[in-house]
Amino acid sequence: MIRQAEFFLDGDSRGVLLIHGLTGTPTEMRMLGKGLNKAGFTVHGMQLAGHCGDVDDLLATGWRDWYASVQRAADAMLAKVDTLFVGGLSMGALLALKLAADRPEQVAGVGVYGATFRYDGWSVPWTANLSFLLPLFKRLGIGRGRAFLEQPPYGLRDERLREQVSAAMRSGDSTMAGLLGNPWHSLADLYLLSAQVRRQLRDVTSPCLVAHASNDDIASVRNAELVLREVRAPAEFLLLDDSYHMITIDKQRRTLIDRSARFFDTIAPAQTLSAMAG
Repeated sequence: MIRQAEFFLDGDSRGVLLIHGLTGTPTEMRMLGKGLNKAGFTVHGMQLAGHCGDVDDLLATGWRDWYASVQRAADAMLAKVDTLFVGGLSMGALLALKLAADRPEQVAGVGVYGATFRYDGWSVPWTANLSFLLPLFKRLGIGRGRAFLEQPPYGLRDERLREQVSAAMRSGDSTMAGLLGNPWHSLADLYLLSAQVRRQLRDVTSPCLVAHASNDDIASVRNAELVLREVRAPAEFLLLDDSYHMITIDKQRRTLIDRSARFFDTIAPAQTLSAMAG
C-alpha cells in the first residue's frame, strides 16, 4: 500500500518543486527543502507515482506516469506561486530537465542534482552495460520479478547516515529510504526516459545549476557533463568532492543548499518581490 511521504513548506511567492529519484522517497529531498524554505522559498517535496509502496506498486507505473505526476505537481505549485523552480535528484533530475524542456515559459530555473542518464559510477557492476536490453526484456515479459539489489555504500559517503539508510531499507518502510532494489522493468523505463530527455536537452533554456559528486558511486561526472554540454541555457557547475551520489543528504548538503538558494535567488531575488509587494 502506498503511503504519503510528500511535504509542503510555505514560503514566499517563489516556489521550488523537488523530485526524488527512482525507488526513492521525498525524504531524500527534505533537508534541501528545509534549507530552501529557510531562505524564503515555498517548497513542495513531491512523491512520484508508484513510489513509497511495495515493488508491485512501482511496477504498476512507468516513466510516463512518473512524469505525469511531476506535471500535476507543477500545475498545483503554479496555482500558489509566481515563480517556479524545479530540482531533482538522480532520475528526478531527468524529470526536472524534461519539465524545463516542455515548459520553458513556466520553469524559471533547474537544480540538476546527480543526474543519472547512465548507471556508470564506480560501485555499479559491469552488468549495467547490458541495461539497453531491459526495455526488450520488459516488452517480452522477461524478469518482472527480478531486481538489482542496492549495494553499499548506498550513495552515501557519510558512514553514520549510510547505516541509518541501510537499516531503513531493510525494515521494509519504503517511505523512509525507498526500496531495497531496482526492479528490472522500472530500470527499463528509466532507460527509455533517459533516451527521451537526451533528445530534449537542447530544448532546455532555463538556467541550470548542475551539481554532482566528483566521486559519485552510481552515476559518473560524465552525466553532468552531458547536461552542461547540451542544454541551451546558462549553467553553473558545482562539483562536490566529499560526497557520493545522494548529494542532497550526504556530507556536503549544506554547500548544496547554500548554492541552490543563491542560484534561485539570483534569478528571482526575494527583495525584489517584497519591494513589488510593498
